[in-house]
Amino acid sequence: MICARKGEALEEFATELRLNGVAVEWMAMDTAEFDQVQAVAQRTMDIFGRIDTWVHNAGVGIWSRFIDMTPEEFARVIQVNLMGPVHGALAALPFMKREGGAFITVSSVESEVGMPFQSAYASSKHAVKGFLDVLRMELDHDMVPVSVTNIKPAYISTPFFTSAHNKIDVKPKAIPPIYPPERVAEAIVDASQHPRADVIVGGAGYAMVWGKRLMPGLVNKMLSRVGYEGQLSTEPRGEAGNLYDPVDDRRTRGDFAPTVG
Repeated sequence: MICARKGEALEEFATELRLNGVAVEWMAMDTAEFDQVQAVAQRTMDIFGRIDTWVHNAGVGIWSRFIDMTPEEFARVIQVNLMGPVHGALAALPFMKREGGAFITVSSVESEVGMPFQSAYASSKHAVKGFLDVLRMELDHDMVPVSVTNIKPAYISTPFFTSAHNKIDVKPKAIPPIYPPERVAEAIVDASQHPRADVIVGGAGYAMVWGKRLMPGLVNKMLSRVGYEGQLSTEPRGEAGNLYDPVDDRRTRGDFAPTVG
């Protein structure tokens, strides 16, 4: 079962998968709406009979200084990025706990290291980390055979830099090294087969996380300079992003090519 907000894109992707011999169904849904997530879980059970792996990858962002955001914009990021995985867990776990499986959320290195212009996004990812940590403890206590994995990518070559809502004067850019999206996909598949609590994708992510843990003051000072200026391009910003409505961008890679394999 594949899901996203844009049904036309899902139908096109499902057709491609079927041509390659994959048994797949699709449903359009917004993870911020619990009833829609519940409907996906129930439909999956009706068609396939079980849920062995639930992967939550939906997320939105807003490029903006905190002072320039509205409360509604900040809340929307929290609603999608935090409540989305919460809704997924509430919908899927009642089915998964019967036979076991893997509950996987694609979070971000920003669940531990926030970046300038990303106050709402970093807040949501920090909250996701806390939620998953406690969920893992409780499932372990109750001996429920469901693993909980937090995937934490560094900078990945996806359309996020142009599809996220933008309130800064220029188009944002990724700070190298930039990793291909296939690295994240491989981490998800591996976590479904070899459960781990946390998976950082990209060597730069390890450097950021451990640097923050060991030298938080120094890393914060560095990111307030390098992280601020390094994310600003010289190109004009584009149209409004996907904060409230999906955009028709079906690429797997974004404007900034991977700099490492």
